[in-house]
Amino acid sequence: MRADAARNVELVLTTGARMLAQDPAASIAAIAAEAGVDRRTVYRRFASRDELLAAVYQARLDAIEAAIEAARLREAPAPVALHRYVEGIIEVNRTWPVELTRMRAEPAIRERRQRAIVEVDAFLRRATDEGLMRPGMPDGWAGVVLGNLLHLAAQEMSELTAAQAADVLVTTFLDGFGAR
Repeated sequence: MRADAARNVELVLTTGARMLAQDPAASIAAIAAEAGVDRRTVYRRFASRDELLAAVYQARLDAIEAAIEAARLREAPAPVALHRYVEGIIEVNRTWPVELTRMRAEPAIRERRQRAIVEVDAFLRRATDEGLMRPGMPDGWAGVVLGNLLHLAAQEMSELTAAQAADVLVTTFLDGFGAR
């Protein structure tokens, strides 16, 4: 794919993610207009609105997986990995604000999402084992709370950089789950 075509696809996907998060019924024509491309350009790449939506979800999952990998959840010191993960996911949530709820019925999406959840839950168990977080919380609860805090941070702390929002979120999270 040519560089300009790749940029157009990326622009259509990020614009589509933003618009679909605001209005799940947004049309391809509206997304194309907002992205500054002709709707025929969009239809050449995506045969239908559902195909565009699937590509947005795939791009969001790609970004989540990249953030998990960059955080080095298995090997970096737990406090460092937690901050890297939070900062990366805040950026993902800002770039790809569309929620995966509608695509959870699709097995490939559900499996990729579940792998990410398993990876984060394993990290949170490691953080607990290493003394960063307090033991005794219900299994999986820290991950659920962290996920919800990540969504809130992306939406409610838009005036902060992802790194600044991560500082606030990690402090909030560890105040609730941290070792005392």
